[in-house]
Amino acid sequence: MKLTEEIGDVLYDYGSGLYANITNRCPCACEFCIRTMTDSLGSADSLWLKREPTPEEVIEMLGDWDLSKYEELVFCGYGEPMERLEDLLTIARWIKKNTDLKVRINTNGLGDLINGRPVEPELAGVIDAVSVSLNQSDAQKYNDLCHPKFGIESYDAMLDFTREVKKYVPRVAMSVVGVIPQEDIDRCASIAEELDVPFRVR
Repeated sequence: MKLTEEIGDVLYDYGSGLYANITNRCPCACEFCIRTMTDSLGSADSLWLKREPTPEEVIEMLGDWDLSKYEELVFCGYGEPMERLEDLLTIARWIKKNTDLKVRINTNGLGDLINGRPVEPELAGVIDAVSVSLNQSDAQKYNDLCHPKFGIESYDAMLDFTREVKKYVPRVAMSVVGVIPQEDIDRCASIAEELDVPFRVR
């Protein structure tokens, strides 16, 4: 509890999963982002962190939770988890060694651009699932909706990440927000089908 008071809500219960909110940094400013609408989600009072927790602090916090209640730990919060790839992997390795939990990353798929290198191989054997936010049906629409700091090249980088990460992670899926037009949702579904990954509207 002391760490939570000092740092903020890092771990939170949402649906049937335990979620890890390890950063508020994100290269996108999506117009639909829930963090622009509310401070809280699930069991968290506020997902705005006072500072980023160290991997050791996250592991200590995990000791306060009954992990047997959950099937997976999901890296997802008010930031992009791949902003802290090395720390994420340190926590994920601890999870794999000490618990029966699966590990999933919810990501915008810009990890290669964020880290300046192909990051997909680093996920092998550590991450069980990746869910990529597709969010629009072409690069310009994506740029207009998500405002990535990397610009128009972000869309193709996200698609390339999805293609590549399938080689290293057992379960890969894509999703879009339901606020975009149905014709764009349908096109996004086709893109996911072309990439041979499951698709859902969130």
